[in-house]
Amino acid sequence: MTSSESDQETAAARQAAEVAVELSETGQARGRRGVAGALNGVARSAGRVAGRGAGIGTGMARRGAGRARSGAGTARRGASSLLSWLTTQVVAMGPRLRIRDQDTLRAQFPGRSDDEIAELLIDRAARAAAAVGGTTGAWAALPSLPAFPAEVAAETLAVVGIELKLVAELHEAYGARAPGSAPDRARAYLAAWAHRRGVFMVPGGLLLVAGSPLARQLRRRLAARVRRSTFALAPLFTGAVAGAVVNSRETRRLGRDILGDLRRLPVIRAQAVSGPPPADPRG
Repeated sequence: MTSSESDQETAAARQAAEVAVELSETGQARGRRGVAGALNGVARSAGRVAGRGAGIGTGMARRGAGRARSGAGTARRGASSLLSWLTTQVVAMGPRLRIRDQDTLRAQFPGRSDDEIAELLIDRAARAAAAVGGTTGAWAALPSLPAFPAEVAAETLAVVGIELKLVAELHEAYGARAPGSAPDRARAYLAAWAHRRGVFMVPGGLLLVAGSPLARQLRRRLAARVRRSTFALAPLFTGAVAGAVVNSRETRRLGRDILGDLRRLPVIRAQAVSGPPPADPRG
């Protein structure tokens, strides 16, 4: 694969990272038009790749009961293709997210305690995720939609980016940064996001091993995230409301889960990633 081909394959990851950083750090939701413009870029990149296989399956699944059996089989293949593509994009997105370290966070929130900074980070991430969900829902009311499932892929990537940034910055706020290089830390925070726990120390590259327990967990989390994204596609503006509410609630819940671990046990070490998850320190 040439350099230009590689850049094109990960364009959605880069654009989603930019959207996630901007929405998370502004402290207030952009206007719907601004968010839509940013997400459209992600959707276009997603449509060029994800839409090749997944769009076919989804389109057939929509054509009614008369072709349900063949359509369902194709839809399953399309869904698998979309999940594989999303997994690749999320792994590529992690190192592209701008993460504020503890000193930067304290400078941006002067006079705030670590707990207060953490609460602000969770609140801003939840509002950013709500803005993405509301914008995706508004697309469903337009006469011309981005090609499904491109809008679902765009919404999924943007929200996952917001949540990955939140996970990383919560660790920074409590002085529990994952060790290693930036790519190593990105993998660790991705593992934390997938397990909804504090940082897992993961041997380098294991996340990328097909069929590893961590890779399967990542796919399961992404599949759940995709299902939530489809709520935003309800008719008229009901999807906008549903998307905003669901995204805000789930992102806030993730932040609380990570925060609970950081307050009790700053770093969870997974010595055997191939085995069962470590015991919950919370009992």
